Parts: sequence; structure tokens; C-alpha cells
Amino acid sequence: MKKYSSLKEIHTLILQHKLTLPSLLTYYLEQIKKNEHLNAFNEVFFYSAAAQAEKVQQKIDAGTAGKLAGMVIGIKDNICYLDHEVTASSKMLEGFVSPYSSTVVKRLLEEDAVIIGRLNCDEFAMGGSNETSYFGHVKNAADHSLVAGGSSGGSAVAVQADMCLSSLGTDTGGSVRQPAAFCGQIGLKPTYGRISRYGIIAYASSFDQVGTITSSVTDTALLLEVLAGADENDSTVSPLAVPEYSKHLHQHKKQKIAVLKETIDSDALDPKVKAAILTSIKDLEDKGHTIEYVSFDMLDYLVPAYYILTAAEASSNLSRYDGVHYGHRNTDATSLTELYKKSRAEGFGEEVKRRILLGTFVLSAGYYDAYYQKAQKVRRLIRERMDVLFEDFDLVLSPVAPTTAFKIGDNMQNPLVMYMADIFTVLPSLSGNPAIALPLGNNEDGLPLSIQFIAKHFDEDKLLAFSEEFLAVG
Repeated sequence: MKKYSSLKEIHTLILQHKLTLPSLLTYYLEQIKKNEHLNAFNEVFFYSAAAQAEKVQQKIDAGTAGKLAGMVIGIKDNICYLDHEVTASSKMLEGFVSPYSSTVVKRLLEEDAVIIGRLNCDEFAMGGSNETSYFGHVKNAADHSLVAGGSSGGSAVAVQADMCLSSLGTDTGGSVRQPAAFCGQIGLKPTYGRISRYGIIAYASSFDQVGTITSSVTDTALLLEVLAGADENDSTVSPLAVPEYSKHLHQHKKQKIAVLKETIDSDALDPKVKAAILTSIKDLEDKGHTIEYVSFDMLDYLVPAYYILTAAEASSNLSRYDGVHYGHRNTDATSLTELYKKSRAEGFGEEVKRRILLGTFVLSAGYYDAYYQKAQKVRRLIRERMDVLFEDFDLVLSPVAPTTAFKIGDNMQNPLVMYMADIFTVLPSLSGNPAIALPLGNNEDGLPLSIQFIAKHFDEDKLLAFSEEFLAVG
């Protein structure tokens, strides 16, 4: 069986009786078995996926199937699914079975998607390489000695290695876009508030956003169409109407694009990545798009502001994992305080502990004003600067990551180096804008290259239409 890159292709074959959904599921299960060494899946949902495939096939035959019939999809291991284990790739939640389904899972199932399993990720989504997972690191299918990216590394590799058609991840500071870039896939982070966070294990609540990893823009658009929209269980979701993104893809228009000069001129940017992006910029100009280099002189503030704010929110969100409510519980403690300390020390990995400690520090009485409040002010300035930029431009262009995928183990001993790898992805996370990582082919070593486009708040329809044209002619 060949690798399918879009739901449209699969759906056509099913309607022509050249393929059935159960046989397609069997193919993907065989691919998962074949690629076990990549460590993309924490668990495969053999029984529930098979039952769903049979059910949806019957609905297809009866002509009553939903929009996602034929889509086999994986979900990141921080997305709750009723009666299925969810761990956020942490010892802290090992064995925890979700008592309810997240809104995104409900919407997938309502439109007849088949959820094949839960995907490996950095512990509690904290990491940029998928090396902090309690279940071990994920390997890049392009080169097994390289990281998959993080935190949604399993989500990216599962699509890259043809273990499912598409996947869901979460993007706090680049956790969908960066692994998608490292694995040569399409990674979308929608506008903050476009998709419900209900049933998503929280890392940093004012940043977290469910995103998609796919091989086609058509599938990205269709998934966003299904997942987006108001939810009574999440007060942060926008009540704005959800466009039919999949029907807007061919509305191609000439765009005015701002290139963030400091990102292209950054010393951190790999020359080969830079060359590929400059070639793309010239191609865009040749096709009639207006390109203008603009200065964004707040680049040095992005990573510090992001890590102060997200660590503070993590410190608060993860306080619930105390050995009492649920999760890992130490059995040797002789007092309540000792129970808290030992349970958290045993249940959390080093990176999660580091961020909790940092967050607790910046929220403490002596440092709240000096760090947390200042970071919030910087975030506001960044949001305002981006709003001004979008008064004159349709899109903003930058790299996704400074380099291609790096060697497993190279950056784990130096957290600051790892954090600085987020320098280009945290901008739209701080401002709340939608952003997409698009593949640019491979370099001479066969490693995927990528480019990032950012749009105005809730302009996903324009962003996706441009992306479809960009990849069609790129």
C-alpha cells in the first residue's frame, strides 16, 4: 500500500471500493510495528480504533459519514480521551485513565475520525527535542541519530514515518511548528483561543494551543474547521464564527509580506537554512508578492519573557500533582510535607522540576515585580508591535528554528542552548497570532528544511490559502 498524503485521496479510494477503512487501519498498525524503534507512540489504541473503523466504514457505505471519515489520526499524550490512559509522558501520571474526553477528541469522533493512539512528547510538553519524555526520546525518521523536535515529537514522526495520516499536538512556544519543521511536515498553531483547551493537560494556560501536523494543507484546513469554535467548557475560546477553511484554499491573492530582518540576519541561523529561506523569498517576489524587510528589535526579549511567563504558569498548573489528588504517590512518607516532597521529586523529571522552580522563584514576593510583571509588560509590547505590523502587512515571514534537527543528546546538558532554539517560534506564541511551519524540501544531507509564516489574529483562512499556493508552486 502506498503512502497517502491527504484525506481526499483516501476518501476517493474508499468510495471507489478500492480501499476500506479497516484495511487502511491495518496498514497503519503494520507501519507502527515496523517503526517501533522511532518510539513515536506511547500506546496504540488497537481495540477502540478497530471498533471505530468498522463503525465509520458502515456509515461511509450508508452515505452518512462525517467530514473526517477515512482519517486515521494520532493524538499527543496530553490530550484526554475517555477511558484511555493519558500521561503527558510523565511518571507522575503513569497509569492514569482519563474519566472524560477533551473537546477536540469529541469533535474528531463526531466527524468520524479514527484515533489510532497516543503519541510521545516531552514531559508535560516541556522541551524542544522530545528528550525529556519518561518513555524515552523519539527518533527522527530522516536520521535516527537526530531529535524529532519537541514537544510534539511523536506527533511529527508519526506523520513523517507514515504511521497515521495526521496528528494533533499542542503548541505553547513552538511545540507543533518546530517538530513539524524538523520532520518535513506542515505544522499549524492557530490563534490563541481558536480551539478549545478543555481536556488538555495544562502547561502554560495563556499560551497552550492545540495544533495540527499534516502532510497537506487541505487536511490542515479541514481539521481546523472541525476543531475550532466556541466551547462552553472553556471560557478562553473565541465565540467568533468558524469559516469553512477547506473551501477558502483556492482564494489566492498577492500578499504583502514582512520579513523580520533580525531573524534572517541572526548569527544563530544556520547558513543552509538561511539560503533556503532567501531562495523562497525570491520565488515569492517573482510570483508577484510584495516583500519588505522590517526591523523587529525586540528579538532579544522574546525567549526571556516567554520562559519567565510559562514557568510561572507551570508552577501554578502543576501544583495539583501533589501525591494526594491523583498521580504518582510516594509510599514511604511519614508526614504530609514529606509526601508532597517525595511524590513530586519522584514523579517529575529534571526539566519539569527546573521550570517549576524557576516559576516559583519569579512569582515569589521578592521577585514578582522584577521578573513576572516586567515579562507581562514585554508581552504586551510584543502584542502591540505585531498588531501595528499587521496594519501594513498581510503576513510575516521568519525561520522556524535556527538549525535543522540536531543530534540526540547534544543540547540536553545546556538548558540555555535548548531554550534559545525557540527564538523564532515564541514570537507568535507571545502575541497569540496564528503561525504555520511549511516544508522547504531537504538539504544536501537529506534533512528537512522549513519556513514560518505568521498572520493576523483569526486570519487562518488567509494563512491557509497562501500556504496551499506556496506549497503548490514552491
